[in-house]
Amino acid sequence: MLILGDGSPTRHLQLLTGEPTAVDVIDMSLIGLAPDNAPDLIKVVPGPRLRRQVWLRTESGQRLAYATSWWEASHVDDYLQNRSLPIWASLAHLRTELFRDISLVFCGRSAELSAAFDHPGPFWGRYYLFWHDGQPLTLIHEVFSPHLEKYLGPVQQSR
Repeated sequence: MLILGDGSPTRHLQLLTGEPTAVDVIDMSLIGLAPDNAPDLIKVVPGPRLRRQVWLRTESGQRLAYATSWWEASHVDDYLQNRSLPIWASLAHLRTELFRDISLVFCGRSAELSAAFDHPGPFWGRYYLFWHDGQPLTLIHEVFSPHLEKYLGPVQQSR
């Protein structure tokens, strides 16, 4: 449900864990018009672009997800006035109406995420666009920690 849901993953994580979802901003960098290893869908986000990378975690410190978002650099401050808040909290505070368009769901492995989540994986994730007033607002990439099995139950592996 986290993968295909069109609600706020930070809100879902808070409901699952019973703890507020905190954001650790890893990086916010201007990338201009670079493709930045994003899917071709990044082309719909006007440039020059800014890339924001974060960890979503429980207030007590358990990492639950990694996220990257790409924004039109000239408008990011309009929507992320407090960059330490989850995107959804910032947009809800502004009462921004959105449409979430999920474009890709995946399951894979990553040495970097294995180290960061302290789990070998595999990792489920997705890419989606937020649309506002008929225009693309941001492209978001989220990868969820297998530690969520603690709250959702074990993933059943096919044999």
